[in-house]
Amino acid sequence: MIALTSTNLTSTSPLLHPNLSSSSLIFPSNSSLSFNSSSVTSPSKLRIQCTATKPAKSPAAEEEWKIKRELLLEKRVRSVDVKEALRLQKENNFVILDVRPEAEFKEAHPPGAINAQIYRLIKEWTAWDIARRAAFAFFGIFSGTEENPEFLKTVESKLDKDSKIIVACTSGGTMRPSQNLPEGKQSRSLIAAYLLVLNGYTNVFHLDGGLYTWFKEGLPVVSEE
Repeated sequence: MIALTSTNLTSTSPLLHPNLSSSSLIFPSNSSLSFNSSSVTSPSKLRIQCTATKPAKSPAAEEEWKIKRELLLEKRVRSVDVKEALRLQKENNFVILDVRPEAEFKEAHPPGAINAQIYRLIKEWTAWDIARRAAFAFFGIFSGTEENPEFLKTVESKLDKDSKIIVACTSGGTMRPSQNLPEGKQSRSLIAAYLLVLNGYTNVFHLDGGLYTWFKEGLPVVSEE
């Protein structure tokens, strides 16, 4: 049995929540979990007791960002800014693949974009999932997400392997090195692009600046709400 305390929490999966890379989350590889609520007297006393049966992680979860980035560069995945993306969509039949959660997509997205969420809200209520909800809540996140196992299946049902795709998320991330980020910075869209090229998609681009920049620049937007 393994005890996890808030004084020693580390994120072991870059896919679990890419925006929490510096947060304190740790989950064992194979686990069923139990709680002792009497031991939680304050956030600093949070304890999660664990034993074992968690399924193996996907290849994307296992790979470090450096390895993902190397493959993206090897496969010549190119970043395009939002205005170039709009032009490619209009003139060259590119499809914008929006990998944000479905609720965010419905609220606002580029016209003609397709949604395939790479993360989804945690759905199940097993002991493992309850533990993950508790860990997210510890950091003030009450809509915890998990890797969407249907991501590739959803993409494959909508787009052929030779489709011209621009992958987009909110922030975009970057493959460009800088002094502070020598390996760039991963994001949901770059993780999605990695999965696509890993599974045979040959015309994959990445939206630099993300949809945040698209909306900020006042480019066309539609809503389904």
